[in-house]
Parts: sequence; structure tokens; C-alpha cells
Amino acid sequence: MASNDAASQVNQGAGFMGWLNKRLPVNKFISDQLLEYYAPKNFNVWYFFGSLALLVLVMQLVSGIFLTMFYKVGDTTAFESVEFIRREVSYGWLIQSLHAIGASAFFVVVYLHMYRALMYGSYKAPRELLWLFGMFIYLALMAEAFMGYVLPWGNMSYWAATVIINIFSTIPVIGPGLVEWIRGDYGVADATLNRFFSLHVVAIPLILLLLVALHLVALRQVGSNNPDGIEIKENKGSDGKPVDGIPFHPYYTVKDIVGVGFFLTLFAVVVFFVPTFGGLFMEEANFEPANPLSTPEPIAPSWYFTPYYAILRAVPNQRIGALLLLLAVLAFFFLPWLDRSPVKSVRYRGLWFKGMLAVFTVSFLALMYLGLKPASASYVNAARVFAIGYFSFFVLMPLYTKWDRVKSVPKRVSFHE
Repeated sequence: MASNDAASQVNQGAGFMGWLNKRLPVNKFISDQLLEYYAPKNFNVWYFFGSLALLVLVMQLVSGIFLTMFYKVGDTTAFESVEFIRREVSYGWLIQSLHAIGASAFFVVVYLHMYRALMYGSYKAPRELLWLFGMFIYLALMAEAFMGYVLPWGNMSYWAATVIINIFSTIPVIGPGLVEWIRGDYGVADATLNRFFSLHVVAIPLILLLLVALHLVALRQVGSNNPDGIEIKENKGSDGKPVDGIPFHPYYTVKDIVGVGFFLTLFAVVVFFVPTFGGLFMEEANFEPANPLSTPEPIAPSWYFTPYYAILRAVPNQRIGALLLLLAVLAFFFLPWLDRSPVKSVRYRGLWFKGMLAVFTVSFLALMYLGLKPASASYVNAARVFAIGYFSFFVLMPLYTKWDRVKSVPKRVSFHE
């Protein structure tokens, strides 16, 4: 008994750390989550984007706190307060740029993170719940980004909010009343800003943090997927540890630091040299105050919403277009049950899956581009074609994943140059 107490004392440490570990399991947390958490040893560059998403989330929260110290909610004060931050507050231009560009950076890393899951089948069993939590994070992030986009009260913010909120009017019976409830008025005005500010600063961040915590807990429970799609927990050595796994720390913490350094370098180049990024990250019309009498050309949401916006405009019937927009997002939730393939990774899939993934990729990027363009006949017709390619990936998945001729999956993870 005495020896066990001594071992426990050593594990807890001495001095301040010993005192802290008796009251808060710091060492146990580090041991369980880093030192004794075994990750596959064949991670590649695609596995940077999960940690980068967490980094950008922290950046957005910290920069947002400083912005709220000077931002004034109201249709007569919002735009001027943002200009005051940029021009008068010490380093306010930097904080505002970090937050505005950080929103786009968030979607860049999240989209790449999701695409890695599509390639390597990270949505398949036993990671269905992990994928669902990730998709709920995506929905919360979309809501957070949309409301944050409206708060500067630039002209594009005003008109984008008007168009997007009016989509809810297509809901049968409750649509018009729902739109009025969202706006808090008969038009996008002061009440709308107050509601969006409350949700953007308090409610949605709390939901987002909860979902991220659940996502990480689910990840630790089932373990990380890998480019081979092999479950390393099923092959353990005599010591009870996965033979194809390595401790997350120090191997992947060091590797993630390299990815963070590379990302922050690119991010700094954008912030200091090309902050508008050709009008994608910050639109020219948003440097003008909201004006209900002056419509910017063309009206378009931020680039990360434009694939869905292009699908909405591709259908003449607004109600059907809104339904397709909703289905375009919700389709991701059903991937774990649509995919009938016996293998996870694209490395061992056949031509059917690889071809359909290529069609989906091209369609998504094309819709992103078309959503930024005016609603002319040529752009709308092209959006219809690519919308068919987009939905084909999901609708036909039970068929082509069943028909696909897959390769045999090795028993051990492999390395590829």
C-alpha cells in the first residue's frame, strides 16, 4: 500500500504541480490525451487541417473579443464603429483584418478537412457520430459566418442579408412569419443587427465550442482514421499498444507545429499584402455603408456560400431552389449510410468512386465560381449542369460504391512518398 501511494505521489509530481494535480488531473489529462493516445503512423499533409481549424477558431474568438469592445450595434452606428476600429483604434485595422480574413481562412481549412474525410472514408463506421458532430459544426459555422458578415453593415452585407433571409419565405405556411421573426422588423434593420450580434457573439460560439468538444471526445473514443483506412486498434502488440501507432505527443504535436507555421506564414502574407484577395475575402461594396436605394452588382454572398447560392439560382421556382439548397447541405449528413463500399480509402477504391469524387470536386468548385457571377442565362445554365454533377455524387452513391471493384486492403498501414 505504501509503495502504491509513493508511485501515485511521483506521478502527481512535487511542489506546485503536485498540489495542482491533487486538485486538477493535469498530468493525467496530458498522459491520456497526448502521451498515451496512439495515432496512425502514416498521417500525411491532409491531416494538418483538423488542428488548423482549431487554431483558426481560437484566433476568431480572441480577435472577436477585442472587436466587441469598440463595435456599436445599430443601423446608424455599426458601419461607423467598424471604420473607427480600422482608423482610430491602435492596431484596430490589424485585429479587424485578422477577424474578417480569418472567416475565409476558417472555411478554407474546414473544406479541406471535409474533403480529406471524403477521400479516406472518415465518415464510415465506426466514425459515423464523429462525422455527424463535424457536420453540425459546419452548420453552426455557416450561421456564425453569415451573422458576422452582416454586422459591419456595409452595402453588400445589407443586400446579402436581405436575399438570404428572404429564402426562408419559401417555407410553406410559416415562411413569411418566420422571415419577419428573424429580421425582428419588416425589413433588415436595427432589430436585425441586435439579434445577429447577440447570436454571433454569445449563443452560436457556445454551441460551436460544445460541438467541437464533442467532436474531439468522439475522435478520442474511436481513434483517428488514416490514409489506408485501417483500424490500428485491431492490431495490438504484446504491450497492448497498436503496432501501427505512435504517441500523439511528441510526434504529431511537432508535426502540427510545422503545419501551423506554414499556415500562419500564408495567412500573414494575405493580411499584410492582399487583404481583399481580389474581392473574395473583403468585397469592395462592403467599404460603403448600407444603402437600401443602391444595389451592388452582382449581389452575392461570401465565396464559401456561393456553391449553394448557385444551386438556388439555377432553379426558376424559388421554393424548389430553396429546397435544393437545403438538400445540398444536408446530403453530407447521410454519407455514412449512402456509402456501401467495403473499403474506406480512395487508395483502394475503384474507378467508379474516383470518377464520381472528381465530378463532385469539379462541380463544387464550378458552382463556387458561378455563384459569384451575375444571374445571366449562360451562368445559370452552367450552374444547372454542375448542380446535377453535385447531387449525382450523393444520389448515386449506393449504386456506384456497390459496383466498384475495390483493391485488397493491407493488414498493416503503408507509407507512400
